[in-house]
Amino acid sequence: METLNNKSVNYKKVKSIKKIFSLTITYLILIIIAIFLAGPFIWLVSSSFKTGQNIYTMDLIPHPFTLANYIGVINFISIPKYILNTVIITVSGIVLDVVLASLAAYPLACMDFYGKNLIFSALVSTMILPAAAGLIVNYLTISKMGLLDTLTGVIIPGAVSVFSIILLRQSYLTVPRELIDAAKIDGASEFKIWYKIMLPEVMPAISTIVIFDFIGLWNSFLWPIVVLQDPNKYPLATALKYLSGQFNYKFGYVAAGTVLSIIPVIIVFLAFQKYFINAVAGAIKG
Repeated sequence: METLNNKSVNYKKVKSIKKIFSLTITYLILIIIAIFLAGPFIWLVSSSFKTGQNIYTMDLIPHPFTLANYIGVINFISIPKYILNTVIITVSGIVLDVVLASLAAYPLACMDFYGKNLIFSALVSTMILPAAAGLIVNYLTISKMGLLDTLTGVIIPGAVSVFSIILLRQSYLTVPRELIDAAKIDGASEFKIWYKIMLPEVMPAISTIVIFDFIGLWNSFLWPIVVLQDPNKYPLATALKYLSGQFNYKFGYVAAGTVLSIIPVIIVFLAFQKYFINAVAGAIKG
């Protein structure tokens, strides 16, 4: 009996050691992959603190350490002005997309009407079209509306995303139908049901849309440079490209400007990551 107990204890110890060893190897591999993938960004941050003499070295620790690149880029391209332009474009685009997409998705998920499935199928089919396919049409439309060289002309074409409509529709479908029926029995209107019941239930999906929209709008480059003719109205990403053309021999300025433009994206992702993870986990479970 004692021999069996000893064998059982030894087996548990061996199994525990194997588990620890396996987890250690797994985490080491993941750390190596993370360092490899984050390597270019780490090098970019490091380069932003280097002097011009050693800007292209592979040393990750700047020596000597300097803030001259950040001071130079702020003085040259007036960062606050371009950040304000970017904030206007980004915030307006996110608000319009969330409001319009949530309104458009509600009847597709919660109402019964003729042609609903056809409309949804048409929306899904448009996702195979590349973004560049609508560039000329959008430009001609904005030109006819007299919105060239305005921030409004940058915002309007992306006011609502098909991806956002589809994502919110799928999220609405997960809300128990009993809640909607109970609200209708109590005399709630469709708008009140949408605002009071449906929106709070799909906050993870809305947070996902906010993250994707923020990254896309904050880093938008091609459409603003097509619509805007005045460099003073450029968003930050376009202004940094302008900086790259002006100072292609001063990579430290470009690196510092890029780091400054990435900071808000990181902050927004950290602020909404809980909802984002919940939305992804719900999608995988579904």
